Amino acid sequence: MTDHVPRRALGVDLGERRIGLAIQEGSLPPHGLPTMMRRDSATADAERLRTISVERRVTLLVVGLPLHSDGRLSQQAAGTLGWAAEVSAALNLPVIFVDERYSSQRAEASLGRAPRGGGGGAPGPARRAARRAAIDREAARLILVDSLNPTLVIHPDTLVAQRAEAHG
Repeated sequence: MTDHVPRRALGVDLGERRIGLAIQEGSLPPHGLPTMMRRDSATADAERLRTISVERRVTLLVVGLPLHSDGRLSQQAAGTLGWAAEVSAALNLPVIFVDERYSSQRAEASLGRAPRGGGGGAPGPARRAARRAAIDREAARLILVDSLNPTLVIHPDTLVAQRAEAHG
């Protein structure tokens, strides 16, 4: 009899300043983690993610890849690939990539309208920061949901071919 290790995936929505995180443990639905990570170097990010990965017994990283609307690699996607390679190597975890076009817009739509500030005015800095963190978590959760759809998982051969085209 073969022991089957259930999927324990850490979803990552990598932004320029923040990293949204979500977890999927076994067959349970994915959910955002309350941890809001400020982005640093890949090495520093990996050290913080190591703690989460060990605590949650993560077996897979699922990273959203921001592609152009026509499906080509964007400059941000190239940076994401480098970051993910360094982090997955540091954590000794496999990584898969998911097409994350429009994930932030979908996350905002999923969360609904942002609450207004006191007296019906614009929200203050704390509420805006909390809203951005909630959007990042929800985007990471949607990345995990999308990773179960084979048409949204980006095959490594596709990435190699696109990177070769971009540099050739």
